Amino acid sequence: MKVLITGAKGQLAGEFAKTLKTSDFEAAALNKEQLDISSFVSVMDAVSQYAPDVILNCAAYNLVDKAEENYDAAFSVNAIGVKNLAVACKKNNALLVHYSTDYIFDGRKEGFYSEADIPNPINKYGMSKLSGERMLMEETDNFLIFRVSWVFGEGRQNFLHKLSELADRSNILKIVCDQISVPTYTADIVRFTMLALNKGLRGIYHLTNSGYAARYEIARYFIDRIGSDNLILPVTSDYFPSAAKRPYFSAMSNAKLSKALGVEIPQWKDAIDRFVDNTEGR
Repeated sequence: MKVLITGAKGQLAGEFAKTLKTSDFEAAALNKEQLDISSFVSVMDAVSQYAPDVILNCAAYNLVDKAEENYDAAFSVNAIGVKNLAVACKKNNALLVHYSTDYIFDGRKEGFYSEADIPNPINKYGMSKLSGERMLMEETDNFLIFRVSWVFGEGRQNFLHKLSELADRSNILKIVCDQISVPTYTADIVRFTMLALNKGLRGIYHLTNSGYAARYEIARYFIDRIGSDNLILPVTSDYFPSAAKRPYFSAMSNAKLSKALGVEIPQWKDAIDRFVDNTEGR
């Protein structure tokens, strides 16, 4: 099976590229310079050249605050780019695997979000991602949409990496306690994506680690796990004014995917344990 990976410089694409090297899949990972998904011509050329059976769309505009003032840039990648890929996949009979976000929800539900819940994003990043989902489904029914949350892995653009940098600079860290979701490990996203491909799944699924936590709780666990003695203090989101609103509770249930795959998806603490062990082992 031939796989084309977009967004090669990102942490999720990097995890896929590393994993697929040791598999029976023939994979090509392209960065934005090689494949700009917001360009229809670029997408059609790449799909024509590589003739993939599956496209893993790891490309995204994920600068949540900057999307508030630069919505056109976010929309061009997160919506138009996804539509371009969907059109190309339909024309070439390829499966499109796309990654969306918990930020399509408003955070007001008192409970885990399921795939049946109606999205209602409260920031423009979430709006752009929801538009991408809808444009994809208008073009093809041969797709997998995985909604993920608070993704971490090898790379610099994630909460744990930023925590490490902050911990090196200051002994006292103030972390928000009123944003709650599910930290999700790239290695697990890759693992369960591959299982879904092997099972022939189609449709929308929530792919997160299990459980839920506030950023404050995650920070305390991670800092303790790496053996640092920083003092972690809880603050509300108002302490760090930002352009984009964040949902209060956007944790998603992975029950649908777990049942479809016949597996138990690991808890977020287990995922952080493995991430730390893998990082320390290098």
